[in-house]
Amino acid sequence: MGIVVQKYGGSSVSDASAIKRVARRIVEAKKAGNDVVVAVSAMGDSTDELLDLASQVSPLPPARELDMLLTSGERISMALVAMAISDLGYSARSFTGSQAGVITDSVHGKAKIIDVTPGRISDALGEGHIVIVAGFQGVSADTKEITTLGRGGTDTTAVALAAALDADVCEIYTDVDGVFTADPRIVPAARKLDRVTYEEMLELAACGAKILHLRCVEYARNHDIPIHVRSSFSQLDGTWVTGSIDDLPEPGTQESSMEQAIIAGVAHDRSEAKVTVVGVPDKVGEAARIFEALSAAQINLDMIVQNVSAAATNLTDISFTLPRSDGQTAMAALAGLQSAVGFDSLLYDDHIGKVSLIGAGMRSHPGVTAKFFSGLAQAGVNIGMISTSEIRISVVVSEEDVDAAVAATHTAFDLDADEVEAVVYGGSGR
Repeated sequence: MGIVVQKYGGSSVSDASAIKRVARRIVEAKKAGNDVVVAVSAMGDSTDELLDLASQVSPLPPARELDMLLTSGERISMALVAMAISDLGYSARSFTGSQAGVITDSVHGKAKIIDVTPGRISDALGEGHIVIVAGFQGVSADTKEITTLGRGGTDTTAVALAAALDADVCEIYTDVDGVFTADPRIVPAARKLDRVTYEEMLELAACGAKILHLRCVEYARNHDIPIHVRSSFSQLDGTWVTGSIDDLPEPGTQESSMEQAIIAGVAHDRSEAKVTVVGVPDKVGEAARIFEALSAAQINLDMIVQNVSAAATNLTDISFTLPRSDGQTAMAALAGLQSAVGFDSLLYDDHIGKVSLIGAGMRSHPGVTAKFFSGLAQAGVNIGMISTSEIRISVVVSEEDVDAAVAATHTAFDLDADEVEAVVYGGSGR
């Protein structure tokens, strides 16, 4: 008998009828002879509604209390799913993140899982129960406080449980049928991928594809947990996230050209902002001081560009992108450095978007960059910043150009399906 871990997002448990449908699917997995552990998100838009409620009570709620509030959404879901399973004649036990042994660091709002001690889960499975776990939450190893993992954290909860339990597979159920070559809300002709490597999925997630949480994919790769992304609204096979680009045929070989797709997909992200530090003295250590201040403020940066310094002034500009939600924190941290570093000014732009092209096959196809930029040019899209990795090219564009850039890139690389494949059953993509 194997262990199957399943995750259901907010759109999959949005109301009573959806919860009953999910319960039937869980019971089917149990009937098939599996031990079943399920991680659930809050119902529908419950988390957003709780955030709105908090903002009405306090413009700046304490992080500890906000985590206490937000974790209630998943606790509601877990209990209701367990009740629905019981109504089908099967025994279920629900656990909060802390009861399930999800141990995190002490950063409220975006905690990281550092360990899972699934003793109570294993005991419940041994007694024949189906186990339901509240996703998105854990308990700090240091402070013993309740923490949340950030948006999409239930994905990470599920994969962490799968690793701790040595599960056969982690099934991520969402409101689309798998991982597509682009967001089907923007490109209706996007094609479903049968398989994606961990590295490609990491890049897709980091670049804005909301189908899987970034840390969930990192955890799966580190522990070699196969992920099966499926829809809870259909019985179709989904997308398998497994394997490494190192296992693919060597670039340039006949096997590579025959079997390996050049591009896995086009991702976009509208949640970032751009900060430019203008007139930074071009001398050793100044860039380090700038980025140390941002690190101390717990801000993750994405794309970074430093201009060549002007010969006449020996000054340079440094631009970087970061989560829009951290924009004002970053500006405040940098403003405190202005007199010490001696830069001229700060510029802030939150009307940008990022469009990224991802694919392991581009390692062996030098014409990819030219085709990407040509497609953007033909669509009239101006590029603000460029960043690359071995299997990714990302550009920053105006926020209003994101949809056009995604569609043009998707078409330029012949990713459009002959007929519409993608169906969005719920609405959130999670």
